[in-house]
Amino acid sequence: MSKQPARSGFSGLIAAIAAVVVVAGGGTAWWIWHSTKSPSSPTTPNTVQQSPSPSVQPKVEQTAQVFWLKDTGSNQELISEAITTTADRQPSTMLKAAFNSLLAGPQKGEVTTTIPARTKLRNVKVEPDGVRVNLSEEFTTGGGSAAMIGRLAQVIYTATSLDPKAKVWIEVEGKPLEVLGGEGLELEQPLTRRSFEENFTL
Repeated sequence: MSKQPARSGFSGLIAAIAAVVVVAGGGTAWWIWHSTKSPSSPTTPNTVQQSPSPSVQPKVEQTAQVFWLKDTGSNQELISEAITTTADRQPSTMLKAAFNSLLAGPQKGEVTTTIPARTKLRNVKVEPDGVRVNLSEEFTTGGGSAAMIGRLAQVIYTATSLDPKAKVWIEVEGKPLEVLGGEGLELEQPLTRRSFEENFTL
């Protein structure tokens, strides 16, 4: 009796076991490789939040304008002069400097003013609804209608030099100015550059 068939079957069994080991080993290797490989995640930069430093407003040059009058021969025209000062950024402070210059009178001979020399600035304040200017009683004295219109223009245009569209309230010794001068120049407040140009002629 030949034993060859038994050897052949034994060899087949060994081959089958070897195949299983190879497959199992390959699967194990694949699982280990994927397990140890962690998915990459985007790198998040380390950010440090810094508290904003308190804002410091340095004193800087601010510019307003003063308006003078110039005689052209047939009428008067307004001439502006820039006023520069080292001050804080408050509009009221700037306009106060401008009005102090206006009431001190012009430094150049080619321009004039019709505001009486002794007129004092009581206060000027920029508010949300416009500019309020309070002058001393001397503002209403002396001169005819042309002089009154000229000084009115100087005040309105100087008060609106930071905002040409601003409204202006003029007071004399704390009271609203309704009539200017002996000839009765009636004022309807608040005043603006536009309302001045519509109602008065220099």
